[in-house]
Amino acid sequence: MAIEGASRTATNLTWEQRFGLLLVAGVLLMVLDLFRRLALGDLGFSTFSTYLWRGLVDGLVYGLAAVGLSMTYSILRFANFSHGDLITTGAFTGWTVAWLIGGIGAAGIGSRLLLNADRSTSARELDLHIYGEPVAMIAGLIVAAVATIAVALVIDRLVYRRMRRAGGIPLLIASIGVALALRYIIVFFYGERTRGVVRSSPMFDHWTVFWTDSVAVHQVILVVSALILMIALHTVLQYTKLGKAMRAMADNRDLALITGIPTERVILATWVIGAGLTGVAGYLIVLEQGTLSFNTGWFLLLLIFAAVILGGIGSIYGAIAGGLIIGLVDNMMLVWISGDLTRVAAFMLMILILIYRPQGLFGGVETA
Repeated sequence: MAIEGASRTATNLTWEQRFGLLLVAGVLLMVLDLFRRLALGDLGFSTFSTYLWRGLVDGLVYGLAAVGLSMTYSILRFANFSHGDLITTGAFTGWTVAWLIGGIGAAGIGSRLLLNADRSTSARELDLHIYGEPVAMIAGLIVAAVATIAVALVIDRLVYRRMRRAGGIPLLIASIGVALALRYIIVFFYGERTRGVVRSSPMFDHWTVFWTDSVAVHQVILVVSALILMIALHTVLQYTKLGKAMRAMADNRDLALITGIPTERVILATWVIGAGLTGVAGYLIVLEQGTLSFNTGWFLLLLIFAAVILGGIGSIYGAIAGGLIIGLVDNMMLVWISGDLTRVAAFMLMILILIYRPQGLFGGVETA
């Protein structure tokens, strides 16, 4: 009787539900295999904890960068393809200031202003890390946010504001043009060369995190900075008048306008908050990677879009959760496959989840 009931239940399942059960079964098998590898010593605890820590670090960066993109969509209703180049803008402006301050007396102003475009110095010679030049590093972080906000506001004034009523597709196409313009303005000034701009991070030796013997100081700074900014954003969204107005516009812009909410001011605040977080994310990404290129943000854009879509398009909290999932999967898949294929696995997981839950984990703009 029980067997017949189970068979009838299985027959009544939709194909999405069956696919979801298959996905859950696959994840459970991978978890069991992970425990098996740890128990048998095929995978060392130190290696496992390193993957886990790096996944958390990457995931927080992706989540922080995804918040700005998600805010743009939830308020303005278009996919901003220039978002990746705003990340690059924050990275270049922030690290330029860090080099200008940190390299005083160690290199010429021309070399510092263009981030060693003439190859006459290096981050090692400037001793550019958090212990060597803390003032320069903090100043660069602040300027990365401010400069990205300024660029985003200028772009909105010149391009997006004039197209508010044009719809999502024209705005999307315009954002692609803005992305290309920003990218090649950066190339014009800084060149195409990938350069190292920050010295290798000092280590907290024997500082245990998930069994990890040592943790890079820059990674800890990145994690702490990202968490503080995310908590601050949550506070603004949930407990301030501005946050309530932003959530109202995300749910229904026309109704928000009728009820007297100053929509243009909310849009301005959206650009300020979103672009500021984006600039900080660009700066922190380079802090962790150590290198900077005019394509830095562009190469990350697909991962950021994946995080936004996975969490639910327009959901701020979904963007953070999606970023963490993408970062953790990207790194943890190194247990089973080579580094070149881990991002393929992350995108496959995103596709599989969206087949079962098309609205994303957090259900979209309603949770903005």
